[in-house]
Amino acid sequence: MSELAWIEAALTAARPQAVGALLRYFRDLDTAEEAYQDACLRALKKWPVNGPPRDPAAWLIMVGRNAAIDASRRAKRLTALPDEDQLSDLEDAETAVAESLDGSHYRDDVLRLLFICCHPDLPATQQIALALRIVSGLSVRQIARAFLVSEAAMEQRITRAKRLAAGAGVAFETPGPVERSERVGVVAAMIYLVFNEGYSAGAAEAAAKGSLCEEAIRLSRLLLRMFPAEPEIMGLTALMLLQHSRARARFDAEGEIVLLDDQDRSLWNRDLIAEGLALIDKAMRHRRAGVYQVQAAIASMHARAARAEDTDWTNIERLYALLEHLEPSPVVTLNRAVAVGKTAGPQAALEMIEPLANRLSGYFHYHGARGAYLMQLGRAAEAREAFGRAIALANTPAEASHIRMHLDRLAGEGAAG
Repeated sequence: MSELAWIEAALTAARPQAVGALLRYFRDLDTAEEAYQDACLRALKKWPVNGPPRDPAAWLIMVGRNAAIDASRRAKRLTALPDEDQLSDLEDAETAVAESLDGSHYRDDVLRLLFICCHPDLPATQQIALALRIVSGLSVRQIARAFLVSEAAMEQRITRAKRLAAGAGVAFETPGPVERSERVGVVAAMIYLVFNEGYSAGAAEAAAKGSLCEEAIRLSRLLLRMFPAEPEIMGLTALMLLQHSRARARFDAEGEIVLLDDQDRSLWNRDLIAEGLALIDKAMRHRRAGVYQVQAAIASMHARAARAEDTDWTNIERLYALLEHLEPSPVVTLNRAVAVGKTAGPQAALEMIEPLANRLSGYFHYHGARGAYLMQLGRAAEAREAFGRAIALANTPAEASHIRMHLDRLAGEGAAG
């Protein structure tokens, strides 16, 4: 791994704890983010020379704190002093903050910070966007991609959320049991979006973004400890465990995508699979179906199949139909079409996704799937057009390379014809 790559990976992994701790003590979103960015800039100068610290998060918190305090002191020098009779009543607030920060258990701050960001005074979409930006450090472009909206629209959404949080005087305090119960659904959604950002990374980005999957699983396990009888949190945790169990098999030695049917299942992490299967089985016994449970049940169908040809696609298609009922979405329909393609053939799958063209016109996977079905049906010219649109929308080099492989295959078949 290159020098810059390991530093980027360390900063990405440490960000949630560092920003959480800095925000808890400075009580200001912009101050916490600026302090963290200052610490990152100093890390880029110091770590290549001195090597990585034993605890990168603690290092970033300490350096970020000192940077924020120095900035506060410089600002105060430009501020007029209060009247003489008020000076004796002022406490040394900086010392109290520093001592409190030094003695804090900053690793417990992240989940707490998620509940704070998911404040009911903010609209739900702004809650998740703010949490993704503040807690996990995803770029505006990454968050916009998760929401299938433009970068400009997401930038406005995050800006409004910050403004509302400041104007409403959102308290950066630990929410009580009632507030946690009210916000748990939004927190769960945010955790899964963090996981998906790490999961969607290509092989080249795995070092920097792979930690997002592990962080999301860690947060979900903490959430499960807070809500041990909530089947949807069991389902969420099971879903991420089962998906992450395939991490080592998802790319080949050259960094190319390996589709699920072609993966070496001996590389799948059996410990994660066992934990995930136990959780989804426990969740389903509650007989309160939810979207995470259904998705985890779909993932469990793949995990239980010893070989790709043993996969129960009929049951998977039924589960996707249930998911469509619980949470109608063009992306869910697109995924259901994959199962339909396995059971009823490419023509049936193509007919299912054609009505989604307008809503998924900017979605890479739609054009990739459509191209694959057209190719199976021998409609080469239409397949090339669909693949061309897909490659223009690829989010990672691995996705683009996978589509180029299909285009090369079509070109070869055309030459042979």
